[in-house]
Amino acid sequence: MSADGVKLHIRHTMLPVADMDRTVDFYTRLFGMDVMRIREEPEKKMRTFYLGYGSEDEGPALELIQTGPADGNGKMAPWAGHVALYVSDLYKLAETLKAAGVKFLTEPRPNRPGSKDLMAFIQDPDGYTIELTERHTKTGPPVQL
Repeated sequence: MSADGVKLHIRHTMLPVADMDRTVDFYTRLFGMDVMRIREEPEKKMRTFYLGYGSEDEGPALELIQTGPADGNGKMAPWAGHVALYVSDLYKLAETLKAAGVKFLTEPRPNRPGSKDLMAFIQDPDGYTIELTERHTKTGPPVQL
């Protein structure tokens, strides 16, 4: 899909989870999903798994985030529970969105220091958080657990 010359597609839907191991088992065992990518951030007490079918570069994923201990009630960030859209030119799209009065929760920026991958968070008219992500790095094949 293209809007004003910028290519877009659904990247992931983020769901907060209480017990990552239980949730990963549920989706992989019962629905045959692959673990596409894992990001462990012990300093933030956060675990992030991307699940889906095949590679995250080829299709949308479920982004599962656990904060705190399993079955704990970890505090989730304001962006918890969002949909991410891949965009081919984030800065160009941001100009269009700003001109239309869209509220930015996070301005376009690299998703990690030194990364070519960019991200921004906006709010839709109903207050839902939408992540916009411009990816240049590939995530590769599914992870073997």
